Amino acid sequence: MDLGLKGKKAILLGANGGIGRVVAHTLAKEGCDVAICGRSQDKVDKVVAELSKIGVKTYGEALDVSDAETVPAFVEKAAGELGGCDIFISFTSVNPGEDTDAAWETVLGTDILPMRRGIAAARPFLAKSEDGSIVCISSTGAVEEFMGVQPYNALKAAVINYSAALSQALATEGVRANCITPGPVWTEDGPWPQIKEGAPEFFDQIVGAIPAGRMTTGEELANAIVFTASPACKAMTGANIVVDGAFTKRVQF
Repeated sequence: MDLGLKGKKAILLGANGGIGRVVAHTLAKEGCDVAICGRSQDKVDKVVAELSKIGVKTYGEALDVSDAETVPAFVEKAAGELGGCDIFISFTSVNPGEDTDAAWETVLGTDILPMRRGIAAARPFLAKSEDGSIVCISSTGAVEEFMGVQPYNALKAAVINYSAALSQALATEGVRANCITPGPVWTEDGPWPQIKEGAPEFFDQIVGAIPAGRMTTGEELANAIVFTASPACKAMTGANIVVDGAFTKRVQF
């Protein structure tokens, strides 16, 4: 299937590792020009070099997404370097795992507000595109109880609502907005390898709760994200797509 991504421009926040890095590679292999950012200059440079070898135009920048000015500035610069923006996705995420004021502020400042600021900055460029597409990233912790009371789960639920509202507000501009809700995802440079080594009993408990018998791979999730973002999926907007190997038990409707 031709996803129609050749020559498109994607701006990705927090894509110097983990799921974001795999998505960047998947987009590039489809012929999409890609801009990424992340906290580590070394990691950003490494991913930019990897993407450049695929043969697409790339741009990368190291920045602190919790700074209110940096994300809009990055989006403006990235759109200038790539020649526009057809796809915007934010992967920035943090889970302090506790219910405190500081934890709420951390998740809000590192996960939610960078996404909102990035979307706002990308919106004029997306509106000029024939295939403007936003993909928001939530978590199955948003749709079922997971590891107790914590702001990560609550605010990831807010992402689903926000994405749905965006789909309604931006439809007249020709911009789609969808949400992907992953369960546990294995990437070599993600958190689960460290958890497997440091807390093997917890790791085994999580895998044991997945009827598929394994975690979703980064490549599998990336394929779902890229298809959703692509012009091949142009009729779909306002959707929340759960990708979790049947980890959650609710009826998806």
